[in-house]
Amino acid sequence: MKSCDRPLSEAYDVALLDLDGVVYIGHRPVPAAAESLAKARAAGQRLAFVTNNASRTPSAVAALLTDVGVPATAGDIVTSAQAAARLLAERLPAGSKVLVVGGMGLRQALYAQGLRPVSTSSEGPAAVVQGFDPRLSYGLLAEGASAVRNGALFVGSNGDLTIPGGDGPPQPGNGALLKVISSATGVEPIVTGKPERPLHHESILRTGAQRPLVVGDRLDTDIEGAHNGGADSLLVFTGVTGPMTALTAPSHQRPTYLSHDLSGLLVPHPGVHADGDRYRCEGWTAHWEGDRVEISGEGEAFDGLRALAAAAWRDETSPDPEALRGALERLGLG
Repeated sequence: MKSCDRPLSEAYDVALLDLDGVVYIGHRPVPAAAESLAKARAAGQRLAFVTNNASRTPSAVAALLTDVGVPATAGDIVTSAQAAARLLAERLPAGSKVLVVGGMGLRQALYAQGLRPVSTSSEGPAAVVQGFDPRLSYGLLAEGASAVRNGALFVGSNGDLTIPGGDGPPQPGNGALLKVISSATGVEPIVTGKPERPLHHESILRTGAQRPLVVGDRLDTDIEGAHNGGADSLLVFTGVTGPMTALTAPSHQRPTYLSHDLSGLLVPHPGVHADGDRYRCEGWTAHWEGDRVEISGEGEAFDGLRALAAAAWRDETSPDPEALRGALERLGLG
């Protein structure tokens, strides 16, 4: 972790924000998100909303953001469909046919890059691109498999195995659907969405960010994607990741900063000072006592969590959750 002696909204020129679990959940706003983002904008930070969901067009995403109190335009949105279309445009001649196994978000992105979306293998596409679409049919998957067998380049917008299921369990995501074509053909796709680098690269190109901050709630997409792109990251706990999951994360999924929610953009982040095997942040000190971490002190719980994270992340190995459980309960975060 790093320290930052001024608000993150002043230290980083662009916030690259995940959506579901960060700004909204389903169609419901995350508490404090709209207010925090308005204040970050007022402080001069530019906002870009980066999504692995290739089914919605940027205009549709912007409309949803506006509905939950975060005004946005299509130009503020960066999607895995756009990253996939750019990758294809860099590898194929202008006007090439691309078979779309997905929805309008992919088709619009391909048109914008001068490529020609098609729907059947018989049209001789140079590539197949697949993205999530809840109306995806067996027939279209079969057309995609046929084209890949015939030598078409195979690209997937993202590899998320599941997507949020609203109030129910997670539902199959595009990563699960990609396995239909890859299993049938023996060809693995090039994946462009988080945590792979193409979507982060697309975000930088579209925003011109000099010092971006990736903001997300998932370790295996948002935070790992920041690592892969060489960017700092802020993990918020309004979505799928809880404190214990963060503390036991592998080294390539450890965030730069921690915050309960997007209000973390508006404040400085204190550093953690190491003294031997003791890690101090503000009024809290964490240290290893045998095979578990103890924490003592008082103050803001998230300062204690920062001290605890530094102790948990003292090396590349992930600690046993039982080593941390008591300390998290002491902070009221267990």
